[in-house]
Amino acid sequence: MDIGLGLTYLGAGFGAGLVIIGGGIGIGIAVAAALQGLARQPEAGNGLRTLMLIGAALIEGLSFFALVICFMLVMKTGAAEGKTEAGAKPPATAPSH
Repeated sequence: MDIGLGLTYLGAGFGAGLVIIGGGIGIGIAVAAALQGLARQPEAGNGLRTLMLIGAALIEGLSFFALVICFMLVMKTGAAEGKTEAGAKPPATAPSH
């Protein structure tokens, strides 16, 4: 493994970690705000719950999308380095005379 591919894996892992931390913080803020609103107006509980769940789903979807992009970059870089999938044969080259 060369240093460039190793740094790519390190960067993708770092990016995935940041995505998870950001998603967790976003969902935590949404839940905290919903609980504060519920404490102030208990009769608005159903509406707050619905809005909080929609917001949390959007945050989680965005986090998942960012994770997929991190992993796609790793796979693209691995393919650019001439790596093949497990069990796949490398492409045949024409003999030069």
